Amino acid sequence: MKLLAAIGRNQYLSRGLHPYDPRPMPTPAPASSVPDDFCAIDFGTSNSAIAVPAAGGAGGAPGAMELVQLEGEALTMPTAVFYLAEGPDLPNLPRLYGRAAVASYVEGNEGRLMRSMKSVLGSSLMDQHTDIGAGRSVSFADVIASYLRHLLRSAEAHAGRELKRVVLGRPVYFVDGDPVRDAQAQAALQAAARAVGFTDIGFQYEPIAAAFHYEAGIDSEQHVLVADIGGGTSDFSLVRVGPARRERLDRRDDVLASHGVHIAGTDFDRRVELGAILPLLGFGAYGPERPGQPAREVPSKVYFDLATWHLINTVYRPQRVLELRGMKGDYADADQHRRLMKVLTDHLGHDLAGRAEQAKIAVAAGGEVAIDLGLVERGLQATLTEPQAAALLRDDLGRIVTAALETAAMAGLQPAQVDALYFTGGSTGLKGLTDALAAAFPTARPVYGERLASVATGLGLYARRLFGG
Repeated sequence: MKLLAAIGRNQYLSRGLHPYDPRPMPTPAPASSVPDDFCAIDFGTSNSAIAVPAAGGAGGAPGAMELVQLEGEALTMPTAVFYLAEGPDLPNLPRLYGRAAVASYVEGNEGRLMRSMKSVLGSSLMDQHTDIGAGRSVSFADVIASYLRHLLRSAEAHAGRELKRVVLGRPVYFVDGDPVRDAQAQAALQAAARAVGFTDIGFQYEPIAAAFHYEAGIDSEQHVLVADIGGGTSDFSLVRVGPARRERLDRRDDVLASHGVHIAGTDFDRRVELGAILPLLGFGAYGPERPGQPAREVPSKVYFDLATWHLINTVYRPQRVLELRGMKGDYADADQHRRLMKVLTDHLGHDLAGRAEQAKIAVAAGGEVAIDLGLVERGLQATLTEPQAAALLRDDLGRIVTAALETAAMAGLQPAQVDALYFTGGSTGLKGLTDALAAAFPTARPVYGERLASVATGLGLYARRLFGG
């Protein structure tokens, strides 16, 4: 442990080593003696999913795993908890999960939205309490346990039985370059799982889990670059897979390198909103010319906040609305200021962000997209063209491709030595992104997993091997 703690991150990667991993490796019991009381959880930064053993017959072959429908027919759920701060029963911490949590926040209900809880693991915040309104507070550890408990209840309702054993996904590094904090992060997630009732807990690296689908269909050892690109981060892992390795329970040595950047889908949406929609509300515009003074650019902070999901609600605060209303004279075009105030007073910020996201998706198919802004002003619309979108996203895509190439270099491989690119994560639906990555690794075979469920599916396969015999 002391030796590993003294080795830098790049040395771990180049030598095929990894930070201290405290997990015990459970010993699988014979298949005949093992009940199907296990599951697999992908506790993601943005979305989560859970897999359970499939029922026999009617599409559920013996030994198969299936994803649980968590919200209607959705197999994934936003990793979000909203603590209500108004209404009855406040001492019992009424809360909402997933899409309901996000919707309650967007609608402006009183309370506290908790997202990206996974990023707290391994930090000093885990044991601290955070205010959730109405004079109440909860620890981050309790927030995570509450969310895992909600996933477990959904899975048990689906399976019709108790689930006592679990495989949890984990990133190669919860905390970069700090083995002690990385071990603390896994221990904290393990403690949360025990708090909700799991008695036997295993872990698997998320990129290994994502690669299981590809590994099942190959007959030779290969190097696969797993590109997991979601809402907040673009993460890459160079993984060694093959038929001689697929039955091994301990796969940590098969993750040859791991790297990433904090750029992904929400950053793309922000670029599109700032570049195509918000100029109609005054972003980048100039005020009137005054004697002896050049025209000055309209203050831009409100526009950046409107384009940043978790800051949108801050622009609706009465004091800020009053301040912005008084800035009418700073606009040469009174229509731009009027549209801005319409968005603020009618709380349309999240709607605009959603329209930017949909435009980004639509233009990826090619051509030109009209963005209807009639909710702001009758007949108002913005236009997003494919060349315009490419220009808006060029810098972000360039940094993502650079991170992918750096991952291969950290593993000691040239791009031509990468056999396959495995795409997973919601943002890999953006064709311009996957095309740019494919161009950087021209000899690699592109493979498209389930964008939001590949990791959970792979964790389910691993849980079957570990617990199901």
